[in-house]
Parts: sequence; structure tokens; C-alpha cells
Amino acid sequence: MAAALVDEEINSDDFYALLNVRREATQEELKAAYRRLCMLYHPDKHRDPDLKQQAETLFNLVHQAYEVLSDPQSRAIYDIYGKKGLEMEGWEVVERKRAAAEIREEFERLQREREERRLQQRTNPKGTISVGVDATDLFDHYDEEFEEPGSGFPQIEINKMHISQSIEAPLTTTDTAVLAGSLSTQNGNGGGSINIALRRVTSAKGWGELEFGAGDVQGPLFGMKLFRNLTTQSFITTHCALQFSSRGIRPGLTTVLARNLDKNTMGYLQWRWGTQSAMNTSVVRDTKTSHFTIALQLGIPHSFMLISYQYKFQDDDQTRVKGTIKELEKQRENSSSTIAMKKQEAEAAVRLMQESVRRIIETEESKMGLIITNAWYGKFVTDNSGRNERAKVIDVTVPLQCLVKESKLILTEACKISVPGFYDPCVGEDKSLKVIYLFRGVLHQVTSADNESLRIPKQSHRIDTDG
Repeated sequence: MAAALVDEEINSDDFYALLNVRREATQEELKAAYRRLCMLYHPDKHRDPDLKQQAETLFNLVHQAYEVLSDPQSRAIYDIYGKKGLEMEGWEVVERKRAAAEIREEFERLQREREERRLQQRTNPKGTISVGVDATDLFDHYDEEFEEPGSGFPQIEINKMHISQSIEAPLTTTDTAVLAGSLSTQNGNGGGSINIALRRVTSAKGWGELEFGAGDVQGPLFGMKLFRNLTTQSFITTHCALQFSSRGIRPGLTTVLARNLDKNTMGYLQWRWGTQSAMNTSVVRDTKTSHFTIALQLGIPHSFMLISYQYKFQDDDQTRVKGTIKELEKQRENSSSTIAMKKQEAEAAVRLMQESVRRIIETEESKMGLIITNAWYGKFVTDNSGRNERAKVIDVTVPLQCLVKESKLILTEACKISVPGFYDPCVGEDKSLKVIYLFRGVLHQVTSADNESLRIPKQSHRIDTDG
């Protein structure tokens, strides 16, 4: 899952962040942002062939973002599903004249239908095969004088075999059908059984299941299971069944009440009625280093007391964390080419901004306005030498100065990696933006989280130099 998030983060293109507008932006705001970026990235403004090609790429991306967000229907789809929603099957059947709310309802319906088709095509097969081998002759061999002629090799034979297979077939988002079967043979005698179950999730707190089984050994079986969460700390399950055999009908009922005693401890109370009636109570404690069970059963014909303790030599949680870290590192290695491409695109955007930034700085200096002296984006690491910090952040002074308009800089509430001139220097990690700027000749400084909106200048950013 971590790898999927990394891949999504690397390849994300936020149209709102690209245009640097609010998600609630009006058509006028979109048009103003689009015109400003068109003037900056228009290919005809650059004579150098390399810059011209880079400008054309950015110009086309800005044009695509504006086309989507300026169309109410496309914008409604993008707001719900992102870029993938625009490519989703069924787009061509939606009437373009519908309102945005109707478009959302239509695509939610298409998404539900797509999910149901996916569920219908998905199964969850499970199977086991077990073989019993009699190798007694290999370890307990008679002396040669008792052997029959021609029996020089020990005899090894298969005396039993069991094969089972089950398939889960989701019918809808709440209903699941389960088909299971088994075949077994032992010492020349064999048999088989088949079970069909239909499970329905009735609510967020419970589900029910109907079961039918048949076999040539025990006869038909009808059963029903119910599960229900009583509270956030306890639940109850009930299983009732009718077994048909040559001896008649044998009913059975099992009820289990369970409760969390603490973070690592569960308590169970079980009552079973039928051919082997019993009352069982148990406490199970499972921690990172140990597993402890104590159980007491009073029943017919078996009564017992059980105490079990297991020590875990390896921390499963730590293993999972290590596995996640390795998976994250592997995904970063596999995505290195994509990251390099994003870095090249950002560097190209910065080169295209140089001339505009020079004019903006001249204008701001003439009126003692807003000058971005330094800006970094990424993960800031505490290190006096600064080496680790520079390895985790990138310089975004030019891209931010390019966004300054009338002595103001406004960044919307969005991830900054989609802003022209930015890229992700530390994939999968939390990032922030640090800005040092001059306003009216006074030094200011601010640090904000990646997804926070930022408005510059502010009086609270001012650095007090009196002391």
C-alpha cells in the first residue's frame, strides 16, 4: 500500500495547484491565471530551440488544466475522480448538457456499476491437498530371516489423501456466495462433500450466512450463522445447524460471546448444545513477545483445563515495518526515472521563468515591495552542518518570485509538487515550505506545511532584529 501511495504521489498533477487557484475558483479567476501562465510559457516567446520545446510542453499542460476546469461537466468529474475519472469508461454516454450535480450522480452510478462488474469477475480460490504416507517399514524393518523373497526394499505406501477447494464469488457489494468441496480417501474407502453458503452484510455491525451441505458420509446439513457487534469492545456469534443422517436429525447450536479485556487480551464465553454439549470459557492474551491462553471446559463427554504459553522470538510488527520500508525503497528505485523526468521539467520551468522573474524583481524593488530572498521545499532535518538538510530540500526561490503579483504571494491549499518549478525531493515523506523574504526593506520568515495555504506578506512573519 505504501508503494502505491508513493507512485501516486510521484505522478500526481493537480490542475488547481498548476494554475495556483482555489478549488472554488470562479471562471474569472481561472481565466486570469490561465492568461498569466500563457504569457509566461508561450513557445513563441522563446528563440532557443530547447527552451521553446520545454515551453511548449508546459504550455500544453496549462492548456489542458484550463480546458478541464473551465468546463463545468469536466470539472465536476475531475473534482470527484481526478484525472482517472476523465478517462473512465462511460464518459461518452453522459449528456454534456447536464448540470454539475447531475454529472456527479451519473458518474457515481457508473462507478457503482463498474465496481459490481469487478466484483462479479473476482473470485478468491482456496485449496488444500494433504497426503498420508505410511513409512513404517522404513524405520521399523524386520530382520532378513523374516522377509519374504524379493522384498529387499522397504515398502512405502500412501494410505490416505484429502483434497479441498473453495471459491468465493461476490454477487454484489453486500452479498457473497461461497462454494466449497472436499474429497478424501483412507485405506481404500473414500467419500466427499459439498457446501454452498450465501453471506450478506446487513449493516456495519453485522452479517448473516446461510449454509447448505451434502455428503455421502454424514448426510445433508442446513445451517445459519449470525455475527453482531454489540459494542466497540464486544461481539457475539451464533451458529445453528441441522444434520440429517441415518440415525435421524441431529440439531446443534453454538454461541460465542467475546469481549476485549484490554488492548492485548480477549475473553471468550462459549456455549455448545448438540451431540457434544459443553460450556467453555477462555482468556487469550497476545502481545508482541508472547501468546498466553487459559481455558476451562465443562461438557459431555469431555471436560478439561488448558494452559498454554508461547514466546515469540521475532517482533511481527517490526518485521512488517521493515518490509514496508524495503518496499518503499524498492518503489523509489523503480520510480527513479520518473523522478528524474519531474526534476528536469521543474528545472526547465525555472529557466523559462528567469526573464519574467527579473522584471518582477525590478518592479518590486522600485516600490520596496515583496522580494523572495530564499525559499526551500522538502523535509527539513535537524543537522548543524546542513548537509542532510540540503539533501532533503530543493531551492524554489525563482518559482515563488514568479508567482508574486502586486507585492503579494498567495499559494492555495494543495500539495506544492504540482506548482511549476517544484518537484518532490523526498518521495513518501512529509514536506514543508520555508520562505525568507523582504517586504518594505524588513526581513520576514515563514514555514508552512505542504498542504497548507500561504499568504505573504504578513506582520506575524516579521523577524525582530532589534535585539
